[in-house]
Amino acid sequence: MKITIQDVAKKAEVSVATVSRVLNGNYPVKAETKEKVQKVIKELNFIPNIQARELTRQKSTAIGVVLPSINNMFFPEVVTSIETALKAKGYSLILCCSNNDREEEVRCINDLLARNVAGVIVLDPNTSNINSDFYKSIAKTVPIVFINGHASVENISSVSNDESIGAEIALKYLINNNHKNILFIRGENSASYDIKEKKYISMLTNSNHYHPSNVINIGKGNGSETVDNTIVSVTNFLTKNRKITAIFACNDLMAVGAINACKRLGLNVPEDISVIGFDNTELSKIVEPKLTTIDQNMSLLGENAAELLLEKITYNNEFSKKIILNNKLVIRETVNQQGD
Repeated sequence: MKITIQDVAKKAEVSVATVSRVLNGNYPVKAETKEKVQKVIKELNFIPNIQARELTRQKSTAIGVVLPSINNMFFPEVVTSIETALKAKGYSLILCCSNNDREEEVRCINDLLARNVAGVIVLDPNTSNINSDFYKSIAKTVPIVFINGHASVENISSVSNDESIGAEIALKYLINNNHKNILFIRGENSASYDIKEKKYISMLTNSNHYHPSNVINIGKGNGSETVDNTIVSVTNFLTKNRKITAIFACNDLMAVGAINACKRLGLNVPEDISVIGFDNTELSKIVEPKLTTIDQNMSLLGENAAELLLEKITYNNEFSKKIILNNKLVIRETVNQQGD
């Protein structure tokens, strides 16, 4: 049977209001009485109803976090830093996974709002939902922060990496290593992929090496199927396009899929073909060979997102800010000076 605040009050021989004051610390209570109540709370193993307490205070201490997937290490690593920052301020997280689905993302947001969260952080928000003004109406009353949501939306704060510069750094590294025929791997429905592809098209067009057929879309880019889908797509592509000497993947999952595809075809990485990823997740350090990639500042993304949301909560959602972080290249073992 669940222990209630009334049970505590009865055993401690005090009023429910006194127990509430001890729990909340919002009114003074005699030291002797406080000690007596705390002893009973411990004896009965009483766990306060947080929702009831928040209803009384009219203030929620829960923060909603929506992420596209838990299968891409990038997102859990960012969430860990969000939780660390918010926990220090007395907040807890409610996580929702949209599974890279536009409608599921909408359901996640609506469910969180129904739970009266104090604010919402959305990682890599779906571009269709941004373009449809779904977030615009909600942001008028609910503090919202985007992580790597590159479109500017009124009343929404955001923190992101300069992924255009990150893509440029990756491509320059390949080009400076004498690679001209570069395969580009992306997923669907993400502004992040769009930004990288735009930079890829621009840079390879300038060097007269852009071919639309050298861009492949593997579908969902953050799911459990991402690596396998990439293996299939890259294997089919390289079977017919042996001039490719390097692969630029939009995230580390896709890069690992590309490495596995090369192995299936008997191609050595990086001796026969180079691969570069994007994220610098733990996966990039344990795959063999270790993946050269672009660091996405996962800890900083989470920390800044938490700070931006706390600021919006403190100032009643009156202000919005945009923070852009710099990417950097992490050189490991998958890129070689191997051109044609």
